Amino acid sequence: MTQEEALTILKTGANVFLTGEPGAGKTHTINRYVEYLRSRGVEPAITASTGIAATHIGGMTIHSWSGIGVRSYLSDFDLEDIASKERLVKRMGETRVLIIDEISMLSGKMLSMVDQVCRAIKRSDHAFGGLQVILVGDFFQLPPIVDRSEQRFVPELFQDTPQTHFAFDSSVWSRLNLIVCYLQEQHRQEDKTFLSILSAMRNEEIHEDHVETLKGRQIDSATREALKVPKLYTHNADVDRINSDELSRLGGEVRSFAMESKGPDRLIESLKRSCLSPDVLGLKVGAKVMFTKNDFETGFVNGTLGEIEGFNKDDGYPIVRTFNGDAIVAMPMEWPMNDGDKVLARIKQVPLRLAWALTVHKSQGMSLDAAFMDLSNAFEYGQGYVALSRVRSLNGLYLGGLNERALRVHPTVRARDSAFKEQSSEAQITFDEMEKEKLSKLHMNFLSAIGASSKPIKKIEKTKKKVGAVDENGETYNDRLERLRKVHPKAYMPWIEGEDERLTDRFEDGLSISELSAIFERKPGAITARLKKLGLIEE
Repeated sequence: MTQEEALTILKTGANVFLTGEPGAGKTHTINRYVEYLRSRGVEPAITASTGIAATHIGGMTIHSWSGIGVRSYLSDFDLEDIASKERLVKRMGETRVLIIDEISMLSGKMLSMVDQVCRAIKRSDHAFGGLQVILVGDFFQLPPIVDRSEQRFVPELFQDTPQTHFAFDSSVWSRLNLIVCYLQEQHRQEDKTFLSILSAMRNEEIHEDHVETLKGRQIDSATREALKVPKLYTHNADVDRINSDELSRLGGEVRSFAMESKGPDRLIESLKRSCLSPDVLGLKVGAKVMFTKNDFETGFVNGTLGEIEGFNKDDGYPIVRTFNGDAIVAMPMEWPMNDGDKVLARIKQVPLRLAWALTVHKSQGMSLDAAFMDLSNAFEYGQGYVALSRVRSLNGLYLGGLNERALRVHPTVRARDSAFKEQSSEAQITFDEMEKEKLSKLHMNFLSAIGASSKPIKKIEKTKKKVGAVDENGETYNDRLERLRKVHPKAYMPWIEGEDERLTDRFEDGLSISELSAIFERKPGAITARLKKLGLIEE
């Protein structure tokens, strides 16, 4: 199926599973559909199964969007608590289209939990409360991580997925009546030899000549050291070692940033395990780094890559020059653990980690001109396939090692993939044979059903101030902010989107202005002003 054919089906409002090989244009197709909806006045909910995946589509995790957070199951109390959150009810009430990217990494149990929340808040028995649901991804990519201890001790929670844990094993997958759109075009790999190897891996048809071709891309340690390309590894230990070695090679002084923590040790340890930033973050000018938190207003998300350009002269925090050219001061951010209106524990750290080397897991979704990868210790189905498919050609591939597991894909996925292709072919024939008038009517009916405009809405051009523009006092925004910070440093720290959501939650949970002031480290007057701006208290 082509991207154009898939887009035509998406516009009917049908629930869709959009899949295809890496580089087939899944993200591009979704972006075109998002543009189409926005041009008609509809804002879709754009989510992904992981924080890293969310960065590639400019969205948020499905866990955050649905209010499930870190919960591994939903009790009746949990469901009632989530459904009582005014912010979530408003968000879901305004949503008509839900997109979930990297569906391969979302377990069947989690997909069912999101369905539960949507039905509860929408007060509907339809799957996902009647939303148009678009699942995007390739199950040959990395599978979801499932805590087997839960399955052993609380088996009733796994009734949807007794044997396997993929999203397609969930009962809600079948209730969605998904139309499969399997994209067959290839836009990433132009190297036919390399493409044939990737296709052979998907079909379990790897032959000796394929293996020999890959081994021909192996390099020695001396060549590896001289490479100035991203390095991918299967284990965190290798990544940590390389990042440490690269940092030590840089000249200059190491600036260290220690993590702050408050709460019981066992809860602090749990928070640290979920935080990508280390206990002690050591940085130098020139260090390659990756952001580990979302701050949409400032301009970075979990996974944004960059290089340390310097350190702020006033507070000493690192200045990151992103690969997009933006200079960002990385201020400390908080990772809290809450129980209703009570903060059980919290950690605080500069939201960065070293990034000369990355795990294969964190590379998923990237498209690289060249990369080094060591697959000699691959241990998970799909690891080798994900790593290899990051690069565009064999000439950009540098191998340190390769084992048999790296060339294997999950047998359950391979069998299901054949069914997906057949379903996609059937859908393609059905829509190809459909009269244009009928298809056009389906498109118009869906737009009407979701309250969208039948024609594109003319955009109103907004005049943006140039970067560095001065106000009537001859100051730039940054000049004014720096001046005010010296007088009232906590009152004039800029608010960011994530903090607004946290502030709303804490206020709705009943915390006082003084308590909020302590948690967010702002003056009480700044807290009051922000609550007024958010419409939570009267002027």
